[in-house]
Formats: sequence, structure tokens, C-alpha cells
Amino acid sequence: MITTRTAKQCGQADYGWLKARYTFSFGHYFDPDLLGYASLRVLNQEVLAPGASLQPRTFPKVDILNLVLEGDAEYRDSEGNHIQASAGDAVLISAQPGISYSEHNLSKDRSLTRMQLWLDACPERENPLFQKMALAHQPQQLIASPDGRDGSLQLRQQVWLHHLEMDKGEQRSIPLHGPRAYLQSIHGAVHALTQNDEKEALTCGDGAFIRDEATVTLVADTPTRALLIDLPV
Repeated sequence: MITTRTAKQCGQADYGWLKARYTFSFGHYFDPDLLGYASLRVLNQEVLAPGASLQPRTFPKVDILNLVLEGDAEYRDSEGNHIQASAGDAVLISAQPGISYSEHNLSKDRSLTRMQLWLDACPERENPLFQKMALAHQPQQLIASPDGRDGSLQLRQQVWLHHLEMDKGEQRSIPLHGPRAYLQSIHGAVHALTQNDEKEALTCGDGAFIRDEATVTLVADTPTRALLIDLPV
């Protein structure tokens, strides 16, 4: 089963220095039916104005994945650790209790656009504080996984994240590890097919809940970039 959640249905915020779209309840946006999906707690797309910063804050024990779409960012923690990233980079932060984290747009004249995901972390797992990788221009790239296979970032949870780039008319079938997944369109138009011939169309910024499917088939209606978040538990 596939259920679309369009960009227009998501929570919205515009503070001038920050513009955001929230898939799940976040900040001032609250929907009791959308507190997350399996271990996926947060899926935001945010634009920081030139020179803007998100001030230090603490997090629950989650893995925070930042996918930089445009601009240059720096991430810092209260222990003095920091890492920089540019468009095309993915940064994974293994948030720790009692440590605060901040984000900064390094440019004084360009906006910073990025997607951010929070994933519940297993309490007994410990990983490097910061991990970074560059996205390759590949049809399908594993960018995060529980074991760091194929050079992916290593999560503290049984989740697999795939970055997809598809040409118009291209079709790809992707096997899933379990009963749940979430598909997020970054840009372009794509439709998703199930084994029961369900069909859901997504355009730029739309997402879709995928339930009880062993495989999902994607067909690009335009050049498409998307994330597939495989959430078996």
C-alpha cells in the first residue's frame, strides 16, 4: 500500500531567516497522527538565509542526517567538534545526551538548503560523532545503513537510506527489508507502483508512506532525484 503526503499537506514555517517544510510534527507544527513513522522521527526541508545559524540545542538520542542540497554548512557541538559540508554532501551526526549542536550557513550571500532526518538510535550503539560522504551521481546509492556497507554512513538503527537519480522514463524496482518505507521526492516527478498495481504520483517535495510491500517500483516521469528510506522496524 502506498499513501501520498504532498508537499502542500506538510507543516510550513517562514521566519524570514528560516523557511521550512515539516513532514511530521515539529516545532510549532503539531499533528497527533504524524509524530513520525517507525524509527523516522523527523523529515524536514529547510532553507537558512545567508549568514543565518540554528542556535545550539540538545537532542534525544537520534542519528541526524543532513543532506546539503545548496550552499555550504558547518555543524558544531559543545565539545568543540565541527565539520563542514557543501552541496552534494551528506553529514551524519550521532547525537549524544547532554551535548548541544548548532548549524551555520557559512555563506554571507547564498542561502543554505538542506534536508534533515532524525532516526531513533539504539541505546547500546555508539558511532563516530560526525560522519560525512559525498554523493555520487549514480542511479542508486546507499548513503546510510546499519553496518556502513559499500562506503555508506553507519547508523545506530536498522534503517537503509538510498539516494536515487533517475532519467525520464527510467524504471527501477527496489526490494525492501520489511513492511515499511518512506519515499521522498527531492525534485522531479515520479510514480510508485506496487505488486497489486497500485499507482501513486509524486512531484517535487511530495512523499509517500509505503506499507506491506516486498518491492517498490519507481518510474520517472521527468528527471528525478529522491530518497528511499527503508524502515523494517
